[in-house]
Amino acid sequence: MPLLTPGSIADLLDRHGLRPSRALGQHFLADPNTARRIVRLADVEPGDRVLEIGPGVGSLTAALVESGAQVTALELDRHVLPALAEVVGDGVRVVLGDALTADLEQVVPVADGPWAAVSNLPYNVATPIVMRLLELAPQVRTMFVMVQREVGERFAASPGGKDYGAVSVKLAFFARARVVGMVPPTVFLPPPQVDSALVRIERHVVAPVAVPSADALFALVKAGFGQRRKMLRGALRSVLGPRTVDVLAAAGVDPGARAESLDLEAWAAIAREAT
Repeated sequence: MPLLTPGSIADLLDRHGLRPSRALGQHFLADPNTARRIVRLADVEPGDRVLEIGPGVGSLTAALVESGAQVTALELDRHVLPALAEVVGDGVRVVLGDALTADLEQVVPVADGPWAAVSNLPYNVATPIVMRLLELAPQVRTMFVMVQREVGERFAASPGGKDYGAVSVKLAFFARARVVGMVPPTVFLPPPQVDSALVRIERHVVAPVAVPSADALFALVKAGFGQRRKMLRGALRSVLGPRTVDVLAAAGVDPGARAESLDLEAWAAIAREAT
């Protein structure tokens, strides 16, 4: 099947009476070279089970099919389904649903073995989608996502940097994230106002830190970054109460430090001492 170009996408949209939805954050990839680049960098091989979230009219989907992958496409917008079917034919399993609420076991069954997720994610929901897959779908072993540049840099940020935040810590607990490339607005229809980042996310086989529970860890991280201008002795008081300074000291963390200076192990040490 031919990959989509700006002209073929415009013609497809016109024939199906479609326009990109601003509310759904639709920016259709309109460059075959970028689509093939994503598939190559994602290391997709023939026979791989791949989940694509938000296929739209099939710009990336066609490249995934071209690679020989077994593709399941989860699409929220029912209006684009006829156009998507025209582009990919019967070579793709299409599921109508919302990635933020869908039953992931039905979409990517554990019994099928390991999955990869390869997607051009809508900017406004990229973070919760990635986090939901990490939390609820361990069968998705790797993700390769195209997201807004600042979101991608936040996913992969290290302690101390301006992009480092609660999302960075939470993602580091589940996986390793790397920004492996950038994509300009000109390859989309319509073009967004910002650059996009290509991010590879590889799930840890075993969690890199020991904690009483992931929920306890994330509650601390949320509190710390929720008031990131405060020192930890103040920011964590809502979770740790009057024990805050003692817990931090026992964990080897300076009570005068701020959230962005702590790596995952330091947060885990606080969680262990807090129990």
